[in-house]
Amino acid sequence: MSDTTVVYEERGAVALLTLNRPEALNSFTRAMHRDLWAALDRAEANAAIRALVITGAGRGFCAGADLAEFDFEPGPDLVKRADPGPVIEQAFNPTARRLMALRMPTLAAVNGVAAGAGASLVMCCDIAIAAPGASFIQAFSKIGLIPDAGGSWLLVERLGLARAMALAMTGDKLPAAQAKEWGMVWDVADDCLAASLAMADKLAAMPTQALVATRRLLREAGTRSFDAQLDAERDAQSALGKTHDYIEGVMAFREKRPARFKGA
Repeated sequence: MSDTTVVYEERGAVALLTLNRPEALNSFTRAMHRDLWAALDRAEANAAIRALVITGAGRGFCAGADLAEFDFEPGPDLVKRADPGPVIEQAFNPTARRLMALRMPTLAAVNGVAAGAGASLVMCCDIAIAAPGASFIQAFSKIGLIPDAGGSWLLVERLGLARAMALAMTGDKLPAAQAKEWGMVWDVADDCLAASLAMADKLAAMPTQALVATRRLLREAGTRSFDAQLDAERDAQSALGKTHDYIEGVMAFREKRPARFKGA
């Protein structure tokens, strides 16, 4: 593995990003956030990339924030120096917003433990596939904090209030199989990376703009009334009706041939 904290690869139309601090279970430093943003920039700048997979090096996916970056040295201003607010505002929130707004479908190949903000990062992706030994831990309550990087919103969205509340309060481990049963991940696979890359290849060959519009409508559905959602669907359909992929999809259907989508 490279010395960089996020390894970037292109595999056809799929970008593979590997969190690369295995000795620290890929916990995030500020530098790692910057490396991740640079990798996301690189993927978005290449029009040929139409799906993205994130995984972790070593035995963990991501253990959240690297607490070694917090200043707990006894002395003056300890409370101010140990405040997690600035790193959330300057690093974790921008990362969560970037992942939720990428111009392409995103997948998490969860190869091991995803704890704290690492679990939030998984849920920021559109689809997650976990290894059988992977687990998800809301570790925040054990150090006197609350789920961040979108976790307090994403947990309720994915699991419902009762399950989200118990997981967030207890900090108990959620095994991969149960995470699938509860709806946190799409699937569990022995080789979660291979399964995620196969899914990414499938999505990369599909109409990218329609997939991203679908993501947006589904995520925003809970904030609208039914009538407002009907209007949003109408507007999205009208916009997609002007794309190459819409015309190509209908023509291919009529001509009984495979569609050749361009993501445009």
